[in-house]
Amino acid sequence: MVHSAFSAGDARWMAAALRLARHGIGRVAPNPAVGCLIVRDGRVLGRGATRPGGRPHAEAVALADARMRYGEEALRGATAYVSLEPCAHHGRTPPCADALVAAGIARVVAPMADPDPRVDGRGFARLREAGITVDAGLMAAEAAEVNAGFLTRISMGRPRVLLKLAATMDGRIATSKGESRWITGPEARRRVHMMRAGSDALLVGAGTARADDPRLDVRLPGLAARAPVRIVAAPSLSLPLTSQLAVTAGEQPLWLLHRSGVDRDRARAWEDLGAELIEVAHDPQTGSLVLADALAEIGARGINTLLSEGGARMAAALLRENLVDEIAWFGAGKVLGADAHAAIEALRVGKLADAPAFVLAGTQPVGGDVLTRWVRG
Repeated sequence: MVHSAFSAGDARWMAAALRLARHGIGRVAPNPAVGCLIVRDGRVLGRGATRPGGRPHAEAVALADARMRYGEEALRGATAYVSLEPCAHHGRTPPCADALVAAGIARVVAPMADPDPRVDGRGFARLREAGITVDAGLMAAEAAEVNAGFLTRISMGRPRVLLKLAATMDGRIATSKGESRWITGPEARRRVHMMRAGSDALLVGAGTARADDPRLDVRLPGLAARAPVRIVAAPSLSLPLTSQLAVTAGEQPLWLLHRSGVDRDRARAWEDLGAELIEVAHDPQTGSLVLADALAEIGARGINTLLSEGGARMAAALLRENLVDEIAWFGAGKVLGADAHAAIEALRVGKLADAPAFVLAGTQPVGGDVLTRWVRG
């Protein structure tokens, strides 16, 4: 249902702007994924979405598209439907609010303010000061979902964490002898690669990296370029220098999270291969990395969305530290029993009230498996 302040046409154009915005998820960090339509008299003059890498912004792309198609004069008196408040600060490009003003836009419709402290209402204020009508609030929930990662990073200082688990009906990821390929079917594995393509970064633990020797790329036709930053929690940097991650470190970004005091020659060898080393806090008793600090370091580098495929130990660590925002559970129609390897290591939950809790967000079949999505309660 459309709020009385907005027309059915407003809702239609905003839905289109949000569709454009979704194309940027996993491609535009550290910026939000934004879509923009320039409309006049029921006709779309120009379309735009934030480009890969975060520049140029959606508004600039849409204005340029409209100018190319219809000329400068057509913009005057038009309405801009933007899926997030236009920016008002000078960065590598001029403010989008100023660009809309200069183009003669008469009205701007947006779902929500941009919580980035450099914007946060200043874009709307700039537009109103110039005499542009600003109508905000249309499809705000949908817009927040599109930019959930960006909003999490701005508000919490860390990326939004999606924990992917693929397990049997009894929550097992490998047989008692360690066989794990494949628990789920090819359709589920393709869906995981789509999830990778829609994420800014992918996190695994050193144990998973050693056991599986993965590339952590996107192996889908036409999407190889959308492979995320690969991040490995490797406290001592003990991963083999001949691994798939090592030999591809110069081709696809690889970040290694480590504790202080690692071997300098080892660190230099990884850097020479092209990896970026990030020192984070660790537990002096166990040597394990403090994941809250690790995620803060990752967020400080502009990562909005983080997909964790790190195995049972990483899953447990993220859940223990209350760092999981969503779980994607791929359930296979198999049963392995208590002697098989669990999907999540011990959480040491003594009371049900203390268990990590999530709310069901959706269930769908994926080939012969079932994908169940859960969001933080």
